[in-house]
Amino acid sequence: MTSIRLKLIASLLAVLLLAALALGGATYRNALLETQALFDYQLKQMALSLRDQGEIPPGSANAEHDFVVQIWSADGRALYASRAHAAVPTRAVLGFADVEAGGQTWRTYSVATFGRVIQVAQPRQIRERLAADAAWRAVLPLLLLAPLLGLAVWWLVAHALAPLARVSREVRSRDAESLAPLSAEGLPEEVAPLVGSLNALLQRLGAAFDTQRAFVADAAHELRSPLTALKLQVQMLRRAPDEAARAEAVAALAAGVDRATRLVEQLLTLARNEPGSREPARQPLDLGALVRQALADSGTLAVARGSTLELDAQPGVRVRGDSAGLAALARNLADNALRHGPPGTVVKVIVAREGDEAVLSVDDDGPGIPEAERAQAFDRFWRREAAHGGSEAAGGSGLGLAIVRGVVQRHGGTVQLATSPLGGLRVVCRLPALPPSIDEP
Repeated sequence: MTSIRLKLIASLLAVLLLAALALGGATYRNALLETQALFDYQLKQMALSLRDQGEIPPGSANAEHDFVVQIWSADGRALYASRAHAAVPTRAVLGFADVEAGGQTWRTYSVATFGRVIQVAQPRQIRERLAADAAWRAVLPLLLLAPLLGLAVWWLVAHALAPLARVSREVRSRDAESLAPLSAEGLPEEVAPLVGSLNALLQRLGAAFDTQRAFVADAAHELRSPLTALKLQVQMLRRAPDEAARAEAVAALAAGVDRATRLVEQLLTLARNEPGSREPARQPLDLGALVRQALADSGTLAVARGSTLELDAQPGVRVRGDSAGLAALARNLADNALRHGPPGTVVKVIVAREGDEAVLSVDDDGPGIPEAERAQAFDRFWRREAAHGGSEAAGGSGLGLAIVRGVVQRHGGTVQLATSPLGGLRVVCRLPALPPSIDEP
């Protein structure tokens, strides 16, 4: 984990160092150019002055800047040298020239006059040293300011991050049940979006926890009734006076176990399709074939209730989805229509393609649901007394349509309730369809 404060200070010092290096380099270059021009001018003026005077005045050489004067005759014989024993250039090139002598580079200016050659020379390192001194004088104040700037940045960053530290302390001091929004008062513009996102997350978590608590409470309430019934049926079985009464009690107990099992299975299916639960693997599926296989499980219920279950599936209707979830969708639609209608109910399931949508619709000729109550029908554990032996008498749990809505929404589709042409309820589920040529995930 990195520290913003240390990162900013390190970045500032790095920028400061680069600026100092750039300033020093620029200063050195400019100073070197200026000293070159100045000393070249002096070299030339000294040589021309000696040429015009015709004699060598005392102190012609400048000891401060290491100027050296040499004069040769026309045949190359040395006539004068301001430093007789110094390692100085031994040849002259008319005009300006850089000459190597004595392990260093000399800058020279030579002029010919009256059968003589006059040369004024200066070591180049004098110029480079003066340029380096100028660059160092420019950089030194920045280097001296670096610690002060580091402390100033440390304080400024600490002051700027104080609201974030306050938010951190507030979050750290909360318990697991505290999901109230964090205060955004006094936060910098750059930090406010982070706190806003955290508050949105806390709001979603609060809603999810509320939903979970309500779900657990409702589930506990719904399970209490079948478990109590099972307990009573066991007591009746124990008290059965004869074989006929015992057989009747066993049948009632088995039916109660079936109802409790179905309720638990529906609760698990609903939990798997809750928002935020783990997303199952999806693959291309033939919706008609999947629905046909799922409805095989509902055939037994249709026979037991003397009802008719029909399937009209258009071939080649394909979707990308979770096979278990879509099978539960089809099964719950058929079971709802069969259980909430009277014996002899006709249930028709249709799978078709409409444009870029796969449509699964279920029609029945049962009592249906009034339009005013259809919005509530998708709520968990919502029941409505059905006519002619439906609803709880048939073992309804009030979870079927809630499961349908959860599965459809997780597949990016929509579900609607309407009046069926058969006279009962029509449930229409629309899912994104795959092109017929898509065969692989």
